[in-house]
Amino acid sequence: MTKRLIVIGGGLAGSEAAWQAAELGVAVDLYEMRPRKPTEAHVTDKLAELVCSNSLGSLLVEKAPGLLKAELRGLGSMILDCADQAAVPAGSSLAVDRERFAELVTQRVANHPRIRLIREEVTELPGDPCIVATGPLTSAVLAEKIAALSGQKYLYFYDALSPIVSFDSVDHSIAFRASRYDKGEQEDGDYINCPLNQAEYEAFVAALLAAETITLRDFEREDAHFFEGCLPVEVMARRNPDSLRFGPMRPVGIVDPRTGRRPYAVIQLRQDNIAGTLYNLVGFQTNLKWGEQRRVLRLVPGLAQAEFMRYGMMHRNTYINAPELLQPTMQYRARADLFFAGQIVGVEGYVGNAGTGLVAGINAALLLTGVHPLIFPPLTMLGALCHYVTHADARHFQPMKANFGLFPLPEQRLGKAERYRYYTERALTALRRFARERRLNYTPAVVL
Repeated sequence: MTKRLIVIGGGLAGSEAAWQAAELGVAVDLYEMRPRKPTEAHVTDKLAELVCSNSLGSLLVEKAPGLLKAELRGLGSMILDCADQAAVPAGSSLAVDRERFAELVTQRVANHPRIRLIREEVTELPGDPCIVATGPLTSAVLAEKIAALSGQKYLYFYDALSPIVSFDSVDHSIAFRASRYDKGEQEDGDYINCPLNQAEYEAFVAALLAAETITLRDFEREDAHFFEGCLPVEVMARRNPDSLRFGPMRPVGIVDPRTGRRPYAVIQLRQDNIAGTLYNLVGFQTNLKWGEQRRVLRLVPGLAQAEFMRYGMMHRNTYINAPELLQPTMQYRARADLFFAGQIVGVEGYVGNAGTGLVAGINAALLLTGVHPLIFPPLTMLGALCHYVTHADARHFQPMKANFGLFPLPEQRLGKAERYRYYTERALTALRRFARERRLNYTPAVVL
């Protein structure tokens, strides 16, 4: 009897992994513990529920997140296909209606003839071929089993969610629509902007610094440190009072139509659902107490009467020391039929998580059919991410998003724009050749 592939975790990585393996003819058992056992952050039982931002990052192919999307689209990513169908306006970025996106992924997976969706918690690492894609909220029981297998402690970092407000509660006599440098696809811009002058900004920061935060639980406080790419705004403000206006509140490329000038600082709101009734505060992850969030954020011009549909919160993410434990195929070094994928391997960002799921799913299917697993070229963004998390300095390993810093520099000296275009062309050429040589299904998603 042919062994089934077991995939643990129905998030972005697990759903993509199960889909890719099933598409290659492998029978898959996909385990998702929700709703039988909930997590601290999820609110539904749907697969691929997004618990942080609803943005999957830039669509511009000459930016690293856009390049990764182009690669994954060419390789037939189910997650990106569902994201495209659930897209909401976000200028040059891909943002989705959370509920629609999760519903589409759940339907695609549950209806696949070779995938069996099992709503149970896995408490032991199976002896059969397996992909562990349990994500940032791996259950304590399974985490202990993985730690026992590896003989290594887990590393922890914290991820914070941004608040969401209702569109109707924003004061549109103050707030205005615009994208940075007028890059929005809509005539009036895809983002709602709340401008602050210097006095308003300083008062806001003072209130932010004085506000109370939620006390972390004992198990979260142990060995706690923040991931630099997703810092709560209060942590940023404590480092330097001006850090916010050079970070998520930077006003560059924005002109206030009331004054004809650039504001001192700005908070941007991004559409969060297809109906356009919900907007999230871009880059405004926070762990303030909910009453404090309401008080402090209502100091922002345009948000004085804001109705909060979701408050920000912070939760622990868990990832393994991948450079010590994994091959760039996403295989566990000491066991060829055990794979890891998603945020648990130290890849940060929705699309990066889906990408490692794609790699693990393809490679698990190849292994089960007697074919050697693939190592994607490090000159591609997907390959560069897999190479980074398996070759970084294990002593100082932190999660990594898609970025051009993962690539080797070009031989010739180029300006930034030229260098990014060079990276993009080189990556897509490398992936096209690799797919042809390894007989992968690949359809170029862009033509340069």
